[in-house]
Amino acid sequence: FFFIAGVQPRTVKVDEQTVLCPSCGLYRARMKRVDHYISIFFLPVARIKKGEPFLECAACGQMEEVSAQGWDRALPNRQHQCGACGKQLEQGFRFCPFCGKERSS
Repeated sequence: FFFIAGVQPRTVKVDEQTVLCPSCGLYRARMKRVDHYISIFFLPVARIKKGEPFLECAACGQMEEVSAQGWDRALPNRQHQCGACGKQLEQGFRFCPFCGKERSS
């Protein structure tokens, strides 16, 4: 009988919305963190350590550490960009008023 267990990292999205990347200037950055889980037979069972938040850009791959307090203060000022036409949208818009497409996050 073999019992395989260990600790493994797992990247978790903190917020689903994209924000402006400070490196490349595109709205492709997401807030993420790396949590550590106890795993049994390679399946995560319980989180044992909650990681620090960081900003990771899907376009340029740049990662930047961000404090949780700094991130909370930045939330109300976020702007969004239409994935189809690239125009700036207000936070509450679900559809782009310029091209009519649904806003992609």
